Amino acid sequence: MGEESPAVEVPSYFVCPISLEIMRDPVTLSTGITYDRESIERWVFTDGHGECPVTKQRLAPADREPTPNHTLRRLIQGWCAVHAVERFPTPRPPVDAARVTAIVEAAGPLRRGQQELMASLGELADIVAESDRNRRCVQGAPGAVEFLVSVVKEHVCVETTFKISQDEVCGVQDSPNESSPEEAALIILHSLKLTEESLKRVLEGSGGDDFLDTLACVLRRPSYLSRMQGIHLLRSAVSAMPPARLTSASAELVDGVVRVIADRLSAKAVKVALTVLCRLCPWGRNRVKAVEAGAVSALVRLLLDEGCGGCNGGGDRRACELAIVAVDHLCGCAEGRLELVAHPAGLAVLSCAATRLSAAGTESAVRALHAVARHSATPAVLQEMLAVGVVARLLFLLQVGASGDRTRARAREMLKMHARVWRDSPCLASHLNASYPR
Repeated sequence: MGEESPAVEVPSYFVCPISLEIMRDPVTLSTGITYDRESIERWVFTDGHGECPVTKQRLAPADREPTPNHTLRRLIQGWCAVHAVERFPTPRPPVDAARVTAIVEAAGPLRRGQQELMASLGELADIVAESDRNRRCVQGAPGAVEFLVSVVKEHVCVETTFKISQDEVCGVQDSPNESSPEEAALIILHSLKLTEESLKRVLEGSGGDDFLDTLACVLRRPSYLSRMQGIHLLRSAVSAMPPARLTSASAELVDGVVRVIADRLSAKAVKVALTVLCRLCPWGRNRVKAVEAGAVSALVRLLLDEGCGGCNGGGDRRACELAIVAVDHLCGCAEGRLELVAHPAGLAVLSCAATRLSAAGTESAVRALHAVARHSATPAVLQEMLAVGVVARLLFLLQVGASGDRTRARAREMLKMHARVWRDSPCLASHLNASYPR
C-alpha cells in the first residue's frame, strides 16, 4: 500500500468559530467576526441569541443580517484547489424581497391560471424550505403573506361535506403530489412560523374577519392535511388576537376546533386544538358555542381514552391537563354543567382527574366540581357524586394537604355545603366518615 498523504493544515481564518469547520459561505457580522452563514443564522435566528458568539457584543436588529465575505470565499476556494481539497460550490445569491415580490406578482389575479399559481406556490415553498433566512425574507416581503392568505380564501371549499376516512384519522396525510392551491398555501403559511406582527397585520387588515371565517371552513373540510395546517395557524392567530376579537369568534370557528378534538386527527393536533379552545372559552358566549358544538362529550371521551391523565397509566398527561382546563371553562355556564352531569361518565372523569393530575389540573377539576355542586346540585347529581367517588376524593385532598390552599378551600366548602346528604353516608368508608369536616 502507498504511503498516506500528510494531513493538510487548514488556516485558522478559514474555520467557522461556531462549527469549527471550513466555511462554505463566509459572512461577516457588524462586529467584524466572520462565520459560516448556516451556523451564524442558526445561532441568531433559530436559537434566538442576540449577541456575537465571539465578542459577546449585542446585535441591534439591523445588524443581525450578515454581509457576504466574497474575498474570503475566493481565498478558501483557491486554497482548496491548490491542496486538492474538494471545492465547495459557489453559494447561490441569497433570496431577497424583490425576488419574492416578483413571484407573487407573477401569480397575480390578472395572470393567474391554476398551473401558474401552483408553480408560484411551489417556488415559494422551495424558498421557504431552504433556510430560516429565507423564511424571514418571505414573511417580510410586502404582500407575500397577504397573497398566501388570499389563495386560501379563494380556493377553500365553502360547502364542506364533512366525512373523514379511517386512514385520515389514523394520520395518513394527503399526497403532496395531489396538493391543491389552498393546501399548498396553508403549508407555506405554517412553515413561515408567522410572527405576532405578521399575524396582526393580516387580522387587522380589511380581510381579517374573512381570514378567521376561512380557517373555520378549513377546519370543517374532509382534508386531513388542510385541517392540520389550519389548526396550527388558528393557534398562532388567537394568540395574537385581543379579547375583543376573541369575543366575536363565530360558532363555525368554535365548531371546527371542537371537531378537531372529537376526530382525534393526531396527538399534536388535539393538543393544539385544546389550547385554542382554552383560549377562546373565557370570552363572550364562546363557552355556549363550544357546548352546542359537542365539546363536553368530546372532552369526556378524550379523558376516558387517555386514562384521565394516569388512572389507567400510559395516557397523554398534557392532553388531559388541557382537557380538564377546558371542562372547567365550560362548567362556568349553565349549558356546560347540564351537559356534564347528563353525560354518564362526566362526573366520574372529573373525580379521577381531581387526584391524578398536577396541582394546576387538580385545581381545575375541583373548580369544575365546585361549580356543579353549587349550581347544579339536584338530589340525583349529589347521589352520583357519592357513587363515583367525588366525595371520597375531596376528603382525600383535605387529608393529604398537597393540592393548594384554594383547592382545599373549595373541597371543604363543597363538603360542608352538602353535608346533610354526604356525611355518614354508607357509600363512604368509616375512616372517611370520621374525617368529614364539621
